[in-house]
Amino acid sequence: MIKYLFTINVIVVILLALDSFSRQVSGNPPVAPKTIGPISAPVKGPASGEAVTLPVPKGYTVVGRIGGDLNGDGILDSVLLVKATAKDRLETNADGKLVDKNRRGLIVFLRTNGQFKKVTENLDCFSSENEDGGVYFAPELSVEIGRNRLYVHYRHGRYGYWKYTFRLRGSDFELIGYDASNNNGPRTDRQVSINFLTKRRLERTNTNVSAEGGDEVFKDKWTDISLEGLARLSQIEDFDNLGEGGW
Repeated sequence: MIKYLFTINVIVVILLALDSFSRQVSGNPPVAPKTIGPISAPVKGPASGEAVTLPVPKGYTVVGRIGGDLNGDGILDSVLLVKATAKDRLETNADGKLVDKNRRGLIVFLRTNGQFKKVTENLDCFSSENEDGGVYFAPELSVEIGRNRLYVHYRHGRYGYWKYTFRLRGSDFELIGYDASNNNGPRTDRQVSINFLTKRRLERTNTNVSAEGGDEVFKDKWTDISLEGLARLSQIEDFDNLGEGGW
């Protein structure tokens, strides 16, 4: 019996090796990655731990899931980071690799009376994670929940970061804050913080050009901003074009 199984394993290994060699000799390109079909996302309920299915629109798939309290009731809500699955958005990049350029978005669910209810969505407000960053690498997007706030956070490694702060109001999320830091390695050269509720903007500029990080000397400048209404999450067309909150 053992000899019989060993023979089968040897045959399988040989067949796999011949297939790999055939692909290399013929020069056939690798098979394009398949897009994932639309699915529903199971999450765990905070009370009983039961699996709960959250609906996802046709043509989208879940690429991230964030839990946290968004409305201050002490119950965990859920935010889905989704991505379109259109096959015509599979493109060949500058390195000759096939990459997925489908855009991404958010669906927000609040948990009330043991049920998740969708309150808002924006299905294509984020570019693909495979966008070309040009001279620099593309920033890394993360979506976070904390202190009953929803944060859209872009990290750019040694070059700094920028972050948008949203709060729930009615059936949508209002943009109430923006923070950014321009860095040169460990040294912070400039920081910006905007409070859209108080309509105040703080810009901090490092005046110590020889600073190595932690020894910066900042000059603060406060200004008032003119603003009529707050940007809403569902209405933001593209975060790449939002800048300092679109005001």
